[in-house]
Amino acid sequence: MQDALAQAEKRFHELTDQLSRPEVLGDPAKLRAVARERSQLEPVAAGIEAFRKLEARIADDEEAEGSGDAELAELARAELPELREEREALRAKLQKLLLPRDPNDDRNVVLEIRAGTGGEEAALFAGEIFRMYQRYAEGNKWKVEVLSSSPSDLGGFKEVVAAVEGEGAFAHLKYESGVHRVQRVPETEAQGRIHTSAVTVAVLPEAEDVDVEIKPGDIQVDVYRSSGPGGQGVNTTDSAVRIHHLPTGLIVTCQDERSQIKNRAKAMKVLRARLLDQKQRAEEEARAKMRKAQVSTGDRSAKIRTYNFPQSRLTDHRIGLTVHNLPVILEGDLEKVIAALVEADTAEKLKGGIGLGAPATAD
Repeated sequence: MQDALAQAEKRFHELTDQLSRPEVLGDPAKLRAVARERSQLEPVAAGIEAFRKLEARIADDEEAEGSGDAELAELARAELPELREEREALRAKLQKLLLPRDPNDDRNVVLEIRAGTGGEEAALFAGEIFRMYQRYAEGNKWKVEVLSSSPSDLGGFKEVVAAVEGEGAFAHLKYESGVHRVQRVPETEAQGRIHTSAVTVAVLPEAEDVDVEIKPGDIQVDVYRSSGPGGQGVNTTDSAVRIHHLPTGLIVTCQDERSQIKNRAKAMKVLRARLLDQKQRAEEEARAKMRKAQVSTGDRSAKIRTYNFPQSRLTDHRIGLTVHNLPVILEGDLEKVIAALVEADTAEKLKGGIGLGAPATAD
């Protein structure tokens, strides 16, 4: 741990020095990268300085304890237990701060929600889950923009894809990937029987141009007339865009905007995110073969959570967490759930595992 602390402190001072260099100040992209990395290391540097001061105070008190001055020794003995306890707490905090960071944590998110088992009821729940994330985003002052959507007949979504932009968006939402199951009496159920439906959630880190290369010859772009609900102009012009990425077979469509240019830009944003996700998953699978165990989180075929309406209960199956007051959670009060996932993830990493969330280069 001492070596890691020394390296982190050295790097922090190097980055501080770089912030005053003309070649960094004159390059906006480099300046952002340096400032972001320095900001990430600042808590470590501050913790190291606080630890040194504590060590000095403890050394002074230990010296006073054996000084032969009875009054001074008594004061030192009274203070030492609290200082040593504070030192151990700070040591544990520094250990957490030194854990490898997910480089995607600072990215924005492409959020994909799809209705699964359950037909129209699943589509209705997909709409409620999307609204839950919208409310959670509002509470964090994040911006949510719908990139594409496929509404259902009763007001839900067969599929909705949105961009979530804001500080810490991926760091918080990355734990949401997987199957979300709902148990309740559907509005379409005449006999009052409880049904089980499901939606899948995918949380992808938004990709930048440097992350994935999309050559013009690798994509086939088709335009067509939008279908479904829409205002004047949406359904009367060839504004909808379908992009087929030939090397991977990925297909992205967008028809929500009246402008073909805007739809193409949104579709490309989703395509880049999916290509980055595919690339990072392939890298993670290769690394996973070298590990004995892996805690499930990003596997979108894995059931991660159940929303039980009759008992107003949410259960996260990965960590055995049960929370009541489901209506409040569906209004976006997810902080308790996500905080528990972050804590469990950190504990897993401290034990030498990979954690609940994505490792270094996965979502």
